[in-house]
Formats: sequence, C-alpha cells, structure tokens
Amino acid sequence: MMTNKQLVLQTDFGLADGAVSAMYGVAKTVAPALHVADLTHEITPYNIWEASYRLYQTLNYWPVGTTFVSVVDPGVGSERKSVCALTKTGHYVITPDNGTLTHIAKFFGLKAVCKINETTSRLPHSDESHTFHGRDVYAYNGARLASGQLDFSDIGPKIDPATIVKLPLQAPIVTADSITGMVDILDVRFGSLWTNISLDALKQLNITRGDQLLVTIYHDNAEVYQAKLPFVRSFAQVALNEPLLYINSLVKVGIALNQASFAQTYQIGTGHAWKVTLRKLS
Repeated sequence: MMTNKQLVLQTDFGLADGAVSAMYGVAKTVAPALHVADLTHEITPYNIWEASYRLYQTLNYWPVGTTFVSVVDPGVGSERKSVCALTKTGHYVITPDNGTLTHIAKFFGLKAVCKINETTSRLPHSDESHTFHGRDVYAYNGARLASGQLDFSDIGPKIDPATIVKLPLQAPIVTADSITGMVDILDVRFGSLWTNISLDALKQLNITRGDQLLVTIYHDNAEVYQAKLPFVRSFAQVALNEPLLYINSLVKVGIALNQASFAQTYQIGTGHAWKVTLRKLS
C-alpha cells in the first residue's frame, strides 16, 4: 500500500468558525502522529469547479501516496456518492462525487475509484448528523487511509472511473492566426487571470516572448476588453500597473497587471462565459 502519512485538506469552510479545526481533531484522534496540512479553505462557497482546479494546481507537487480530502459539497446529505480515487500519479483523493475530480481525471488520470459507505464507514457516534460529512466521513476516512489503518482496497466497492461526475472542460481553439480559450480561474490574491491556453498552443502560432499580442476578452460573447499586451517572462519586464501576458506555474497563459489586480480593474470573472482570444501582431 502507498502511504505517506500525510493528509491534505481543502474546503470552502473558511476559518471563521470551528469546522476546519474539527476536521483536524478527527484526523489527529484517528492518528495522532499524522501530518495534516491545508491546501486551502477559501474556495468560493459551493464552487465545485474551483475545488477541482485547485486540486489540479496542487496535487502533483505532493509526494506519491499523499491523501487529499476535498469538501465542497452543496449536495451533502443527498444521493450523491462519496468516493476515494487513486490517481495515476499515485495520490488519493476523498471527496463527493460531484465534479471535484474533473481536472484530476483529465490531466492526471484515475487509476481506480471506490465508493465510501456513508452509513458504516464514518466517525463513531456521528450517525444522527447528516450535514458535516467533511468531519464525519471524509476527514475520518482520510486519516485512516493516510495513516495506513485502512487500505484503499478495503474502502468500499470499486466503481468505474468513467462514471465519475465530470464538469464540462473546453479545449482552446487554435486557428491560422488566433487562439481562443477561457478564463479558468483567478490567481486570487493578485487578481491575475489564469486561462486554459497552454504554452504549446502559443508555439503552434510561433508566438515567442517579446511578441505583442492583441488580447480580447468576451463575456457571453460581448467584448469587454481589448488591448495590445507584451508577452514577457516576468512581471518586472513592464512598468507598474501596465498589462502583460505571461506563462503561469501550470504552463498556461496568464494575463495580469504589474502590481495591480487585472480582474478587479476590468471586472473580469471566470468560467465558460469568459472567453479570451489572442492574436499575434506583426
């Protein structure tokens, strides 16, 4: 069994109350020596897409065998399944089957998935609670798995990874003179836009650093922003508050202002309604 004795938690709970601490407490009660870390607890409430993306952003930088628990669960207590996935990278993810595994399945692959029995495989004496599976089901099973008390094969019946709920993913469209993608997510603290346009897509149009690109952003097909942006290596290559296009830590195109929030300045959001088109200027 691959076990690294590390448990990483992600939720939309925030830190204003005791919910996250309760999850820590359950994990430490199950396995006092277990190392518990936070991915984030600031996922926008109920935003499953964001939870999926943050796992994709982070998972592969943790050692093989690490167990992740992700709880963004607007359907808690409903008929949605609770699952544990073993990724092809050798990591475990315990989460609701509500789309949270979308990016992991697409970019890393799922080797196997087990269904968790929410009635029998849960924190002792928590039977009457049906609204805090993050504590009673996910942190409990995550700690047992990460500490080696529970083997993946014993979690529950295997289910076909192809049947896992997935949110729609759109691939960028590359034409002879342009690339159109979407704003996947924000670099929240700094307000940069992270798109789904890869560096490889830029290379298809022979776009290299130093080029000027015409960047157009649409919301529901209506143009909301257009400007010429330099494609640079780092923020420091443009003046303060000037726009730029760069390659982010996931090797995708980012759009930013140097030391200012692009998203806030231009009121740009994320998701399928927000399109970005890049054209190389001669």
